[in-house]
Amino acid sequence: MRKLWMALAVALALFTVTAAAADVSGVWKAQMPGRDGQTREVTFNFKQSGDTLTGTTSGFRGADVQISEGKVSGDEISFAVVREFQGNSMKMLYKGKVAGDEIQFRMQREGGEQVREFTAKKGS
Repeated sequence: MRKLWMALAVALALFTVTAAAADVSGVWKAQMPGRDGQTREVTFNFKQSGDTLTGTTSGFRGADVQISEGKVSGDEISFAVVREFQGNSMKMLYKGKVAGDEIQFRMQREGGEQVREFTAKKGS
């Protein structure tokens, strides 16, 4: 009988952890700070399957860009976006913490030191 209770407790704990994981599927919008001090609206269109995150983000010149290396772990997400600019590739790394209908993001160029912080809100 004790083994049954232990098995139920473990199953309940696993279910609770799974239920607590954020579901970020959908459209999110943010005002992202730029190098020149001005902000621009960025749209993220996320698709989540378990702990895998895919989707797109709006590009600087209007074309959507695929996200890569997307992961969801509890209320934290991370992904990368590779942008082409004047013949050069730049990999931007995003890390976010989900709280309800907001994601607090930190974005950094791979190998760079400057971090930009912004908030995305779930929208349509």
